[in-house]
Amino acid sequence: MTTIPALAQMLQQVFCVFPPTVADSSGFTRRQSKLTATAFVQTCVFGWLSNPTASLAALAQTASALGVAITPQGLDARFTEAAARLLEHVLSAVVRQVVSAEPVVIPLLQRFTAVYVLDSTTIALPDALAERWAGCGGAGSSAAVKLQVRLDLCQGTLAGPHLQTGRSHDATAELATALLPAGALRITDLGYFAVPVLAAIAAAEGYWLSRLHASPTVYRADGQRLEVGAWLAAQTADHVELAVCLGTTLRLPARLLAARVPLGVAEQRRRRLRTEAQKRGQTPSVKQLAWADWTLYVTNVPAECLSLPEGIVLGHARWQIELLFKQGKSDQCVDEWRSGNCWRILCEVYAKLIGSVLTHWLTVVSCWRFANRSLRKAGQTIQRHALRLGISVQQGVGMSEAMGAIQGCLGTGCRLNTRKQVPNTYQFLLDPSLLALG
Repeated sequence: MTTIPALAQMLQQVFCVFPPTVADSSGFTRRQSKLTATAFVQTCVFGWLSNPTASLAALAQTASALGVAITPQGLDARFTEAAARLLEHVLSAVVRQVVSAEPVVIPLLQRFTAVYVLDSTTIALPDALAERWAGCGGAGSSAAVKLQVRLDLCQGTLAGPHLQTGRSHDATAELATALLPAGALRITDLGYFAVPVLAAIAAAEGYWLSRLHASPTVYRADGQRLEVGAWLAAQTADHVELAVCLGTTLRLPARLLAARVPLGVAEQRRRRLRTEAQKRGQTPSVKQLAWADWTLYVTNVPAECLSLPEGIVLGHARWQIELLFKQGKSDQCVDEWRSGNCWRILCEVYAKLIGSVLTHWLTVVSCWRFANRSLRKAGQTIQRHALRLGISVQQGVGMSEAMGAIQGCLGTGCRLNTRKQVPNTYQFLLDPSLLALG
């Protein structure tokens, strides 16, 4: 568990001690300047954290509050390729830190040593950055950066964002192949499906819950090949499960969990499949279109440890990481900028990502222990306190007090209301029977 004093020391290391160590190697420091690497990093991170749409004039005011008098034009001149490298180094240092909370009291999660959800999101960048961050090209951007993130739902520990080129496949990410501690559960979507990786996790005494990809051969427990679509079409119940094996070679034992979705959801899925396939000049397969009627998961968690309703609930909980992405894009505007300078844009993306991680750290130490925490309310509260926190970091005093004030606000006012008709994720986790599986 990370305490406020420990987090204060971490912020000092990241924002005060580390930047000067990479100022020369990044090329940022070529001559003496009042805007040091430390001051530049703090101005960008806390300036955009407090105001995600800040102009150059607003950032110059942040610099002034942090003790550096500089004009907007002078600040604009510092947004160079070297400045982007500096902020990328700081981001790398930030994601190496580990911040965790006391495990949230949700019995379903507490059955595992950790519950990791893994996902990615992509930020399109100006074409001028294609050499550094290659995109998919074609109908997509020729420059893009993909963010790989893993979140532990038990203690809030965040791994990432680790950066990949936009054209990279999720399955090639370092986090995608990372083994788990014994007894931990990994929850992933289709982009991370790989039978050899699942087998390796199982061999290390870890657990997995994954959406079922259409590519692997599926066998019944008796060794007979299973045509999943035909089996689903024969089902009369809306929720069924079956013991299966995955892969022609590995024959990895698993449980297939299937939940029929409403007709409107199925049609929406089919439209999305056709749209995505059309972008690639392809046509969705009959299998993909048929499977759209169902939500399909495979898992190696024994039935006595995880029932079908609980498995479906945990599968839905993967969307908690989507909330982080939504918060980053909607509230912190990591994919928005007000400049045509590609290096200033890249600096802004890196600085906002650092701010997003800092926001998560403060949320973890302040209110992760509450099952009904609101990430969005927490993020908005932290924004209002960001400049005060930045000044305390720059001065090296008052950090614990500033973070204590944030902790007090997050601990009392950043909660979700209980919903009856459409329950929140935390309500399903506390009571999977809300799914009303018959």
